[in-house]
Amino acid sequence: MTSPAVYLDYNATAPVRPEAIEATARVLSRVGNPSSVHAAGRAARAAVEQAREDIAAMIGGPASTVVFTGGGTEANALAIDSAVATGSKRLIVSAIEHDSVLETAKVSGASVELLPVTADGVADLDWLSARLATWDPADGRPFVALMAANNETGVIQPVREASQIVRAAEGWLHVDAIQAAGKVLTDSRAMGADTLSVSAHKLGGPQGVGALTFGPRATLVRRQHGGGQERGRRAGTENVAGIAAFAAAARAAMVDRTDNAPWRDAAAARLKAHGAIVVGEAAARLPNTLCVAAPGHAAELQVMGLDLAGVMVSAGSACSSGKVKASHVLTAMGFGDLAACAIRVSGGWATTEADWQAFSEAWIAIHNRFAARHRAPAA
Repeated sequence: MTSPAVYLDYNATAPVRPEAIEATARVLSRVGNPSSVHAAGRAARAAVEQAREDIAAMIGGPASTVVFTGGGTEANALAIDSAVATGSKRLIVSAIEHDSVLETAKVSGASVELLPVTADGVADLDWLSARLATWDPADGRPFVALMAANNETGVIQPVREASQIVRAAEGWLHVDAIQAAGKVLTDSRAMGADTLSVSAHKLGGPQGVGALTFGPRATLVRRQHGGGQERGRRAGTENVAGIAAFAAAARAAMVDRTDNAPWRDAAAARLKAHGAIVVGEAAARLPNTLCVAAPGHAAELQVMGLDLAGVMVSAGSACSSGKVKASHVLTAMGFGDLAACAIRVSGGWATTEADWQAFSEAWIAIHNRFAARHRAPAA
């Protein structure tokens, strides 16, 4: 009998929650453009605005500050492009940011500096404080991007402390909370974020829907022109079904946060006994995420071996699928060649203890075979 496949790649995309599927079906069974003034249009508008309230409840701030987007990448781009359009000529971006932040910053027209991290993958706030103390006013308003939690290691960043430093310099702090939302408390106002991005499919909603919330210190500019939807900030007919499903997933995530941490830690201990290195182990991490490196054992070989064993994990960010390469996150942490030997294992709302056990057993078997093949011959 074939064992059921084990899915431990939630940080790439989570299985869609039943609540989100039901919300999608409910909205798709009706007709109505939320910009229309007739009864069907008003019903669609009501669904969007209720969802806006629900997302605001998850990430903090008034519903009027929530802008729906086509995903987390667009939400990050909206924040960065808005900062540049309103005068920021130099951007400080943490070295472990997702490519949707790093690449957008690089092509924004502004100069980019990388905020370094410690060996544990935590942003170096002493560096940030010293850098902002020497800020050249000719570079405009300081803009700093620091994610809430890293998508590869799960390491939680000191966003609140960074916010105090940025605000003292009258700067703009953008927080990519795409991995943190639905897993740990993610309140943009408590964090001190000027803008904060989230994405539906990381917490059990559909792909292709995201949101950006902004505070009173941020000014958004329109990136998409047209009919003036989203209060003129993002044109285009809203994805009503996707937005409603996003809200349903957010509501479920706030009520039911499955704690994978004990199962993850037990798996990590088993892997460590066979030579694996747990990345970011000394730092606070998301409870669902495990990043492990095996010296000499290439990440792609681990991922392929696990896949053949019926266990799905990833190497680095899923946005680089088909391009398995050394993780820029681990490289920034100083892992050197070991950065190409790390995999990411991530559970979520439907994960079980048995899933983590199956992963650890499969990994140990695969790694033992690899070690046997590459063991140095006796003298």
